[in-house]
Amino acid sequence: MAAEKELPKQEKYKKIGQLLLEKGLISDHQLEQALEEQKLTGKLLGRIMIDMGLVKEDDILQVLGARSGFSVARLKGVKIPKEVIDKVPASVAKIYTILPVSMDGNQLTVAIADPLNVAAFDDLRFTLGMSIKGVVASDEEIKEEIQKYYGNEGETIQDVLGVFGEKMELLPVGEESTDIATLQELAARAPVIKLLNMILLQGVKEKASDIHFEPFEQDYRIRYRVDGVLYEVARPPKNLSLGLSSRIKVMANLDIAERRLPQDGRIMVTIEGKSVDLRISTLPTIFGESVVMRVLDRTTVSLSIDDVGMLEDTKKRIRTLIIKPNGIILATGPTGCGKTTTLYGCMKEINKIEYKVITTEDPVEYDLKGIIQVPINAKIGLTFASSLRHILRQDPDIIMVGEIRDSETAQIAIQASLTGHLVFSTIHTNDASGTITRLIDMGVEPFLVTSTLEAVLAQRLVRKICEFCKEEYTPEPEILADLGIKPEMAAGKKFYRGAGCVKCNNSGYKGRTGLYELLILNDKLRALVIEKAHTALIKEAAIESGMKTLLSDGIEKIYLGVTTIEEVIKEAQTAIL
Repeated sequence: MAAEKELPKQEKYKKIGQLLLEKGLISDHQLEQALEEQKLTGKLLGRIMIDMGLVKEDDILQVLGARSGFSVARLKGVKIPKEVIDKVPASVAKIYTILPVSMDGNQLTVAIADPLNVAAFDDLRFTLGMSIKGVVASDEEIKEEIQKYYGNEGETIQDVLGVFGEKMELLPVGEESTDIATLQELAARAPVIKLLNMILLQGVKEKASDIHFEPFEQDYRIRYRVDGVLYEVARPPKNLSLGLSSRIKVMANLDIAERRLPQDGRIMVTIEGKSVDLRISTLPTIFGESVVMRVLDRTTVSLSIDDVGMLEDTKKRIRTLIIKPNGIILATGPTGCGKTTTLYGCMKEINKIEYKVITTEDPVEYDLKGIIQVPINAKIGLTFASSLRHILRQDPDIIMVGEIRDSETAQIAIQASLTGHLVFSTIHTNDASGTITRLIDMGVEPFLVTSTLEAVLAQRLVRKICEFCKEEYTPEPEILADLGIKPEMAAGKKFYRGAGCVKCNNSGYKGRTGLYELLILNDKLRALVIEKAHTALIKEAAIESGMKTLLSDGIEKIYLGVTTIEEVIKEAQTAIL
């Protein structure tokens, strides 16, 4: 592990892509390709360029090492003493993708793939209570050696709590006089850092979409939302709450001393080599601050309409709609039902070099290649309506408005459509036919609705049956009747459910898919809209025109063995009622 010759000081601050470019190892075009791939996958840029065959691994390591002043380490074939491995818990090694390689007194040398990850070194010093020296190594080699030395070993949240428990001498949540220095000291304590890291690591592993930190009078609760359902994972001692909330605020660059007002922030972390975007929301309560993290893991989301669970007929109709030169296409449903993801999939499919596509979102959840995305900031007056006005001056072909919340935004979206733009947006209604009534209630004239609205896609998310414990069974006639399925209709059909296993936390479900209801406006429906017909009449006419309701879409997915009767009843209840 001999040290390499250092680059000049000013080159230490250059990005790796720029250094490789200056050395003539890659071209401008190759760098652009790698950066676009990084936006989609969140992987380290060096690993992407190696996988694409643009550079050799040795080239990347030499540049990384020289830029950071670290030596380059080769890990394969190196025997690391057990006492060195034991200094770093498996959970810490896995969350930071680091490997301890040697120890000299109180100084521990660790191999890391990203030597500029200063936060990782700081956290290791606090967590391990040792001086940390870094060497740079291949991320693939580090992962292989972690597996070799640690295997599937790893602490759990309960293990960490068992070690520290109530021995943590933290101030109570209600202590209003706590100064900034004390809060910063609490946030930097090793048990707090270690516990939060374990919470994040386990949450990402279990594909949680949200992590909730909830203070109550006598206890403190941590819950994950997995496949749309919340479940409790730990109850740390109440006196850890202030330290955890302070640690989260430090990471998100929020005001650590402000506990009277809600705050929003963002944390970018790398967990087990994956880039994860955490959106932070704090809310003051009578027993302390409630904190919710929205977990945006790009590696688990497929932004394609082929992967969201649409039936073939629905996909075919959607693809016909999204190539229209103008008009409005709306996605509707409750918060968290996947509306924006569906629209992302539509825009990704039609995003071509000859089109200018601009979105305005609150917040921007995923970076889309070749699309201009504008984040809403109501604090400075950048609302959907004001943003949309300026977007129209940017000569776009296709526009996505994150949400139509008011009459002003609806009117501007309609004007955009009338002037030759294809507009995508979301709106909150129970079903597709109810969207038309909602627009009219907002003050949009019926003739403008019929002139611009092309289609409404209502959707819900249902849990998928776990493939590892899927079993066939015969449902009770009463539950079939709740779906409107008569005995003769069920004859010859197979029904499935999940028995519950380790893979699905004994829930019987793993992953989610969508239920869809696509209403496409035709002359008959437009005539009803002009007459301001009741929502029920519009829905009836849409079904006669071939619209598959949320309920019928769900029943078809029950027959296909994708989901269960209970899930469809729960999520398509408005259609049943």
